[in-house]
Amino acid sequence: MDFSFIPDLQALGIEGATLAMFISLLALLLTGMPLAFVTLLVALIFALGWFGPMALPLITSRIFSFVNSFVFVSVPMFVLMAAILDRSGIARDLFDAMKVLAGRIRGGVAIQTLMVAVILAAMSGIIGGEVILLGLLALPQMLRLGYDRRLAIGVCCAGGALGTMVPPSIVLIIYGLTANVSIGELFTSAFLPGFMLASFYAAYILFRAYMNPEMAPVATPEEITTREKLRLLKGLFLLVLVVIFVLGSIYGGIASVTEASAIGVIGVTLSTVIRGEFSKDLIIGAAKQTLRTVGMIVWIGIGASALVGVFNLMGGITFVSNLIQGVSEEPIIVILFMMGILFVLGMFLDWVGIALLCMPIFVPIVRDLGYDPVWFGVVFAMNMQVSFLSPPFGPAAFYLKSVAPDDISLGEIFRSLLPFICLQILALFIIIMFPGITGH
Repeated sequence: MDFSFIPDLQALGIEGATLAMFISLLALLLTGMPLAFVTLLVALIFALGWFGPMALPLITSRIFSFVNSFVFVSVPMFVLMAAILDRSGIARDLFDAMKVLAGRIRGGVAIQTLMVAVILAAMSGIIGGEVILLGLLALPQMLRLGYDRRLAIGVCCAGGALGTMVPPSIVLIIYGLTANVSIGELFTSAFLPGFMLASFYAAYILFRAYMNPEMAPVATPEEITTREKLRLLKGLFLLVLVVIFVLGSIYGGIASVTEASAIGVIGVTLSTVIRGEFSKDLIIGAAKQTLRTVGMIVWIGIGASALVGVFNLMGGITFVSNLIQGVSEEPIIVILFMMGILFVLGMFLDWVGIALLCMPIFVPIVRDLGYDPVWFGVVFAMNMQVSFLSPPFGPAAFYLKSVAPDDISLGEIFRSLLPFICLQILALFIIIMFPGITGH
């Protein structure tokens, strides 16, 4: 095949080629083309323009090394867990069970929502489904009780996005794959920061509720019989058991992340059987949803792996590394600069693309600066928390908008998220300044 129409990009030098690659990516993304195909196309063009046709096998080898990772099997397993939860009544019963535990405190329904979000995050680590579930279950109830609209919206979005931090987080799995670090260690290190962020949310809810009682009225006590309480708590017991088996097997060294994800799928499936909800339609629907989600992740991974591979062979990663490290002689300033880059990218790109494009460049810099890449993985995940809520393309806001009442605009949702974004940034700086929180 004749590739003479592609110019000789070596004439630009690595500086000009890096700029040309960035402009090409931005221009193609603005056309609305999916990120996976944009990265693959740019990788192909620059491989041909820099090395010629003989470089094409290099792209295929990079793609194979990405999809051949055994740990990647855990991604569809955790997505399947989330899909089964999404289609069963487990989440609804979990929300009802929290009525027993949340009590009659002011802001109790918001705290109840947050507790449900943490348990769901600890079961699957998938963001979109959690935000939608909370939007369907918790938001109408809080609005009906007279909760402040912005507080109710913020709790549903921020709580639903906790799956980014609370293990087993898909974000941490993808980071572990790209950074070549232990995913079990990442889960262990992210455990405390994830719950620290959830406690920040809880403290904020209680502070607002007690400073201004009209924002979070106390719910009218519901008479729940002892038999009903036992039924609700039995449903909660099944889910907590699944979480203990999944995370306990990882932390206890009994099973790998991949094996634990399979245990989780079996546990959630058995829960639906015990509850009498198991059906062929449920499994087929969950499988289709899993294929769609994982297909998107795999295609983005293929495109990003190809692009990073070509860029690395061009010498681009060394060039960018020197550029970033040249920002300051202070390592902490370099880390904050990288956080700024991730923050800006998070406003416009999907987290999968950010992880696969940036981590092969950032992680070697982090190692050179003397920082632990496991700690940086937790910092990265916390930064992605912000990206899920931040305008103009915060996914959590769009997920909630799809199920929110018509009178709630997208602008109101983003305004509601500002206090929670501030709490996320606070948590991010605490982890950066006190890395011991992660155990590293």
